[in-house]
Amino acid sequence: MLPDQFIARWSKQEESAQDVRGSALISRPVKPVDVNDISRKANDIAPPITRKENQRIVVNLEAKEVVAELAPGTTYTYWTYNSAVPGPFIRVKEGDTVEIQLTHPEEAGSHGHTEAHSDEAEGSHGAAGHAKHSIDLHAVEGPGGGAVLTQVAPGETKRFEFKATRPGIYVYHCASPHIPTHVANGMYGLILVEPKNGLSKVDKEFYVMQGEFYTKGRFGEKRHQEFSLDKLQSEEPEYFVFNGKVGSLTGGEALRVKVGETIRLFFGVGSHIASNFHIIGGILDKLYPEGDIISSPHRNVQTTIVPPGGAAMIEFKLESPGKYLLVDHSLSRAIDKGALGEIIAEGEDHPEIFKGL
Repeated sequence: MLPDQFIARWSKQEESAQDVRGSALISRPVKPVDVNDISRKANDIAPPITRKENQRIVVNLEAKEVVAELAPGTTYTYWTYNSAVPGPFIRVKEGDTVEIQLTHPEEAGSHGHTEAHSDEAEGSHGAAGHAKHSIDLHAVEGPGGGAVLTQVAPGETKRFEFKATRPGIYVYHCASPHIPTHVANGMYGLILVEPKNGLSKVDKEFYVMQGEFYTKGRFGEKRHQEFSLDKLQSEEPEYFVFNGKVGSLTGGEALRVKVGETIRLFFGVGSHIASNFHIIGGILDKLYPEGDIISSPHRNVQTTIVPPGGAAMIEFKLESPGKYLLVDHSLSRAIDKGALGEIIAEGEDHPEIFKGL
């Protein structure tokens, strides 16, 4: 199937779902949004580290609930680091001392309550008893990955430091009760610990994470969607998405590259279900699985499984101009539930590699 046909089919499926499902439901209106776009841009990534010496790196994070669009016409209450999903890409060097500062604002959000005291608004953070946030970084060697030192109630800031001792690409996430709920609502990101001698030079780098959302309504309903604990505990998400929402890496937000450029993609799974990551029309030249960026890579890989709480570093080139698709190759997740992105490659044709007859 051609990329445009694939996307057209995906769009048609979504529109059909909205028409059929929406007519039979009592709709909750879409809520005013706190942020215009929940999705962290794929190119929102710190540049490679060139310094030789180690430093003390301070990372400021804010745990915050925000309402934003999960899909066109569909809002959702996200729990975030720094008001985007995924959280910031943290980049440090092996041997650096890293200070994490985590703040949990006290002010009421658009939900009309403070998280610590409200007993209203079904599905809200405070009503569910989740008055604290925290952070567990898989790059940390210490109890809870830092979570035991960062349980922050509204109005608090907590700090801790760790030594970045092991190179790799690692997930971080919230680890406050109920942990699965915090993670499912968007509280995750990646931290890269570069080796002492750095990484090889590439032309472009991108940051993508896959997650799921467990909503009471079905995929495509144009309304405010509420979180469903029952669906989470049954592992039956309505949405599979890249970078926080449907369409986050398509159209004007597609990844843009030139033919022949070496691309490095940091890919992780923040939520609860593994990804079967694949680039339609591309081959993964080098795959560094399981977060291991210093061992010899796997080569010429078609599809890779990235587990929940896991990450991979991928390097590849696109040899022909055109549109390529990022998908979860459990393809109903891409066509029917949103796990689809685009790469636009510009440049000269190479008919010796690819041509029509």
